[in-house]
Order: sequence, then C-alpha cells, then structure tokens
Amino acid sequence: MIAAPPFWREVKASYALVERNINLSKRYWAWEAAFLVYTIAQSMAVVYMADAVPSVTHHHAFNTRAIVLYLAIGTLTWSYMASLFMAIAESVQWERWEGTIEYTLMAPISRLTYVLGSCLFAVIYGLARTVFVLAALMLTFHLEANGAGLMPALLIVAVGSVSFVGIGIMAATLPLLFTEKGAQMTYVIEACLLLISGVYYPVSVLPIWMQVFSHISPATYILSGIRTMLLGHPSEAALMGALIPLIVIGIVTVPLGVWLFAWAEHFAKRTGRLKRTG
Repeated sequence: MIAAPPFWREVKASYALVERNINLSKRYWAWEAAFLVYTIAQSMAVVYMADAVPSVTHHHAFNTRAIVLYLAIGTLTWSYMASLFMAIAESVQWERWEGTIEYTLMAPISRLTYVLGSCLFAVIYGLARTVFVLAALMLTFHLEANGAGLMPALLIVAVGSVSFVGIGIMAATLPLLFTEKGAQMTYVIEACLLLISGVYYPVSVLPIWMQVFSHISPATYILSGIRTMLLGHPSEAALMGALIPLIVIGIVTVPLGVWLFAWAEHFAKRTGRLKRTG
C-alpha cells in the first residue's frame, strides 16, 4: 500500500482537528445554546438603543433606521469576529478541560497543522453563530442594506478573518504561559479590541491616544469597510482602503502568532506547565 504524501497527511490531520472540535461542540450543546441565546439577547439589546433615541432625546420625528443599521452591522460583525477570536484563543484551554493537551501537542503533526485545524474550526463556528444572530436581528428589526455592497463586504470579512486569526493564535499562547488565569486574560484582549475598534460608535469619538491604537486593530478596518459598502457609497477606493491594511496586518500577525505559539509550547514543556491546571 502506497503511503500518503506528508502534505496530504497534514491536511487530513487538520481536518481531523476540525471534526473533533465540532463533535466537542455537539457534546456540550446545552452550553453552546446558552451562549448563543446570550449573544442574540446582547445583540438585540444594543440595536434597541437606536429605537430608544426618540424617547430619550424627545425628538420623535427622528429617523432611527440609519442608527439601527449602523448598530446592527456593528453587533453582527463583532459577533462573528469575537466568536472567531475566542474559538482560537480558547483552543488550548479546551485541551486542558478534556485532558488531551499532552497527546495533542506531542502528536506527530506539525504545529502549523494544529493551528490550521483550530483556525478552520473557528471560522466555521463563528459563521454558524453569526447566521443565528443575523436571523434574529432580521426578523426583529427588518434590516435592509445596500445590496450592491454585499459582495465587497463579504470580501472584507474574509480578508479580515485572516488578521483576526493571527491575533487569536497569539492569544492562545496565554493559557500555555499562565495556566491559572491565561484563558481569562484573553477576555481582556477582546474587551480592548471592542473599545478601540468602533463597533458601536465611530472611532472619531475616542480620545486621540485611543485612536492611535485603533489603527492597529483589524476590527477597525473591517467595520469601517463593511459600513461603507452597505450604508455608504461602495467604491474601489473604499474597498482597497479596507483591504490593504487588513492584508498587511494578516501578513504580520499570522506568522508572528505561529512563531509565538511554538515558542510558548516549548516554554510550557520545559517548565512543566503543559499539563498543569492550577
């Protein structure tokens, strides 16, 4: 029997990791359902802020549709990016919960294969959750956007996902380096990205020193690009203005993330932190 080439063995191993993570999500379906309800409720609460503007400001002739769409795009995009980010960042913690971290990180596969499998699952997981959130928002608020900008917006999301993958890989090193609180520290990174990226408000309202940090967040360009495509006037210049920074961030963060993960894994093995849970 002819052995499969090393490349195809790695691809097969990567698919096996995706399949395993999907099965883990099925096993904890009640947990996933609870978090999905939480995400939908949180997203709807944010969008309802737009409908509250006339009552709060006492300007009942105020047209809230633009704000509804603005917030809906923000909460939908963030729902996807946050799910993608956390699925990657928590991959090491999942291994610890299942007691498989030693077996996985000592398996005869490259570290790139492990990271690729985790990232592919994260994309699938993020998209699946976002579809449910989108359905809930569309049924509740009857959202309508510029159809001509839909494909450019999806392209921005696809390219931006790569940049978020790089940051997620870097965050996944925290549970390896800090066994007790590493997983919780990833929430700090998520909160900081939420603050500086203009998810629910324009970046221009932030203090100047915060705006400086917003330029290194891929979420800033993803949100700005999607809103321009769906709410503004789509153009090639606007599309490239979002894609070029995202490509640059992805080129920097993905290799850096893979390198940091390999270094953190070596450090955890050398210091006996690989199996520790507390």
